[in-house]
Amino acid sequence: MGSIVEKALTPWAQRMKTRVNLPVRLSWGERGASSLSLGEFEEPQVEIRVRDSSALPLLIDPGLDTLGQAYVEGLIDVDGSMADILAVAHRLAENAQPENGLLGRLRRRFGHTRESDSKAIEYHYDVSNEFYAQWLDERMVYSCGYFENGDETLAEAQVKKIDHILTKIRLQPGQRLLDIGCGWGALVLRAAQKFGARCVGVTLSKNQHALATERVKAAGLEDHIEIRLQDYRDVQDGPFDRITSVGMFEHVGLNHLKSYFGHVRSLLKPDGWALNHGITSTDAQDGETRHGGGTFIDKYVFPQGELPHIGTVLRTMQEGGLEAFDIESLRRHYMRTTQLWSDNFEARTAQIKPLVDEKKWRIWRVYLAGCAWAFEHDEVSIYQVICRAAGQPAQGLPWSRKFIYAS
Repeated sequence: MGSIVEKALTPWAQRMKTRVNLPVRLSWGERGASSLSLGEFEEPQVEIRVRDSSALPLLIDPGLDTLGQAYVEGLIDVDGSMADILAVAHRLAENAQPENGLLGRLRRRFGHTRESDSKAIEYHYDVSNEFYAQWLDERMVYSCGYFENGDETLAEAQVKKIDHILTKIRLQPGQRLLDIGCGWGALVLRAAQKFGARCVGVTLSKNQHALATERVKAAGLEDHIEIRLQDYRDVQDGPFDRITSVGMFEHVGLNHLKSYFGHVRSLLKPDGWALNHGITSTDAQDGETRHGGGTFIDKYVFPQGELPHIGTVLRTMQEGGLEAFDIESLRRHYMRTTQLWSDNFEARTAQIKPLVDEKKWRIWRVYLAGCAWAFEHDEVSIYQVICRAAGQPAQGLPWSRKFIYAS
């Protein structure tokens, strides 16, 4: 392999050294006997070890997708801090040839069916409950936390997020709440325990359904909470006073947003309130994250996931019969959340590795750290949008946002 690698990588390494001057060493052979530098340095911050010559096409014209593929497939190993590794990956991708992700976007745009959506949810969420428990908070809340002061622990931020949402929708005792994509049940449990609501939570994940049901039973709240293994499109027993959707609409698909919001509207009482909390693209044309990041995520993490720009969210929400009246960006909050998840993942490597195979561990390691980078650098964003049925009198709207922050 040695001569093949050297012949292929030397011209590329020289170009990168001239163009970018990175503190990176490429090595191959037994114990890294052969190496090339991508910059001038005394000690490398990152070392990329080539394990198989099939990694060469992925390295020579690198995108975040090809670099990620080479790593998760075990074709390369990478040493260095995750911050340095991600910085290097982005610099390499910025100096590669432009990606062509159009075919992938078109395939996802028209590929959503009930069966494919169910399989995508199963792929991502049914790794195992034990796996998620290693790096999430004790309630296993798998969505953006709310750091009111910035110094909260992950667990504190997740409780504050749930309370922030339930306060925003002015949830009252006895009201009926639907939580679309309820995860492991943290929001509906809090809504019943603290706010006195009657709740229905729906999920397509068998693992989430099983644990959420178990948690409801353990809390003695079977009379207040129903957890269903159900597609949101099959929920027909409205109306609900309040509807929440947290970290779910990323799976809906751009072509289905209008019907998604329309179904929310059909389940909502005329004077009811809903809140949609979801990740968005920062590309005004609903484009993918740059340099192949979206391609990597679609292939290895979230099959068929699609992120709309906030402008698309608001337009399709209105087309679906909902009026948006409060919009809040939580980008900094999700950067902090994903950084804490990544830190937990790194710290508990010894506990996580026995739960998954090597490839799955590599995928999630890259994904979590990459998410923190993406939110920090405005590659993606996230918004909470409060809405209600369109066409209602203005008297039903609050005068100010004080109700959100009142104790």
